Amino acid sequence: MDNKPLISVIVPIYMIERYLGICIESILNQTYINLEIILVDDGSKDRCPEICDLYSRKDKRIKVIHKSNGGLVSARKAGLIESTGEYISYVDGDDWIGPGFIESLFIAISTTNADMVCAGHTRDLFEQSVHFINVIPPGIYENEKLEKLWSSMISYERYYCPGITTYVWNKLFQRNVLLSSQLAVDNRITIGEDAAVTYPALLQSKQVVVIDNVSYHYRQREDSMLKQTSCFSDEILKLNYLNDFMMEWAEKFPEKYKLKEQVIDYILSICIMRSGGRLPEDTYSTFDTAYYKKRVVVYSAGTFGQQLVARFKESDHCQHIGWIDDDYWEYRRCCLDVDPIESIIKLNYDFILIAAIDTRVIENIMQKLLDYGVSNAKILTVSIPKKRVDRSKLLSKFLEIDKIK
Repeated sequence: MDNKPLISVIVPIYMIERYLGICIESILNQTYINLEIILVDDGSKDRCPEICDLYSRKDKRIKVIHKSNGGLVSARKAGLIESTGEYISYVDGDDWIGPGFIESLFIAISTTNADMVCAGHTRDLFEQSVHFINVIPPGIYENEKLEKLWSSMISYERYYCPGITTYVWNKLFQRNVLLSSQLAVDNRITIGEDAAVTYPALLQSKQVVVIDNVSYHYRQREDSMLKQTSCFSDEILKLNYLNDFMMEWAEKFPEKYKLKEQVIDYILSICIMRSGGRLPEDTYSTFDTAYYKKRVVVYSAGTFGQQLVARFKESDHCQHIGWIDDDYWEYRRCCLDVDPIESIIKLNYDFILIAAIDTRVIENIMQKLLDYGVSNAKILTVSIPKKRVDRSKLLSKFLEIDKIK
């Protein structure tokens, strides 16, 4: 072992035996070798516990925690409490990292004496890999520059686009910055649990480094592509846990950082995606209601698109005649009836609904549709209230349990 500081890598694990070996091997093969690798078996009922124990016998850097199932937040807490490293990072048990990932983050944090490093990531979807970096540009952020980052880290300028990605797994933390942020999170939070750690940790930091390293590989599994399409009311309680936690945190800090406004944008975006952009009985639609009783095509088969299509199947307020996505083949593998964008030429439709909330993604999709000769008047995108007070009222509508049940 060398004289470099100890870095603890916490790996929460639950029912992922197919991928776990690849994940652990990628950590063992890091060019930065002074690691403490903490495998947290969160009550897995498959062979994950055996795999963890096997690896702990092979490499003395590995520690294993076996615990009853308590969810991702509790697993990360258990690993953090057990850790002894000066720096902390996370790797989800079904993901993997390139050989130089941890060393790259260590160089960035140690040469600047920063509290936190924020990297990009790569999404691996079957044979495809797509790179993502933070909207806030790479650089060192401190003093006034850091305060500007705080005011746009959750919601960056236009609705809705995060300045810094929510994920904890593409970041490296000084232990003291992460400890209070992670341990404060309510174990009941199962939606947005990364954001509940990342943004409080950023606000505790005196210096932050943003880099464009994308060698963290987020594996989008087939089962993760298929979203729960049960009634939105089933998720309201979970979203209220997140909203209560994030708003209580935001209210502790000066208004100049716009934290409450950013949190509203963030949680409203989740509500829109997970509800398909609609409240029951047509009390609200995030799309112009001109599409009611018309022939409709949905563009995008992600969370938002799947929920939107599910809502169409539950009612007769429009005629759903098509579903398109750039990654149509990957969704077909998941048994979703999705077609390529070029199929739009053969469809007789009145409107195309773009099921996306990120303005950059929406603009890109719109340009593709226009290139295929689609009339701009037939393209509908999400419509979000411009006034902050109206967004707050809309979020309250989504989170009112009694009225939605």
